Amino acid sequence: MTEEKKNENIGETETVQETEAEAIFAEADKIEEGTSEEAHEANKQDPAQVKIAELEAKVEEMENRYLRLQADFDNARRRARLDLEAARKYRAQDLASDLLPAIDNFERATKVEADNEQTKSLLQGMDMVYKSLLEALKKEGIEPIEAVGKEFDPHLHQAVMQVQDEDFGSNVVVEEFQKGYMLKDRVLRPAMVKVNE
Repeated sequence: MTEEKKNENIGETETVQETEAEAIFAEADKIEEGTSEEAHEANKQDPAQVKIAELEAKVEEMENRYLRLQADFDNARRRARLDLEAARKYRAQDLASDLLPAIDNFERATKVEADNEQTKSLLQGMDMVYKSLLEALKKEGIEPIEAVGKEFDPHLHQAVMQVQDEDFGSNVVVEEFQKGYMLKDRVLRPAMVKVNE
């Protein structure tokens, strides 16, 4: 092959290579343009997607806050209802606590022995007042605590003395010094008692 032909072939090869390179670069440019257009489109959608995500997060936070507030409100309403029920149930507690010493005095007075008719009629009147007070307390759910002959219960009885008595079993109340009273299921005052060992 002559030198001229060689140069001609090399020139053609270079031209073909240049054309192929140009085609490759043109294709790359198209791809890059397409990619940049897609990226540009994605960037256009990204703020919207970001905004949607932010709004969804806010909605979820608001729903959680709403549910917490609803639960707090339900709890407050339930507590208020329970407090109201307890206030109704134990409304007589303060009055009864104040009346118990007077009832104790009436009870002691009715145990006095009468030696004449005038004293007997006075004691009879006091006994009627005493029974009326007990009846009024009973209507409010206040009952005396049974003690003598019952097993000692520290929730209902207050032991002030211990004795040894063969007539009673162990840990049984032998004598009552002061009556105890219950208001429904609550102890107003425990009974003061003497307990067998």
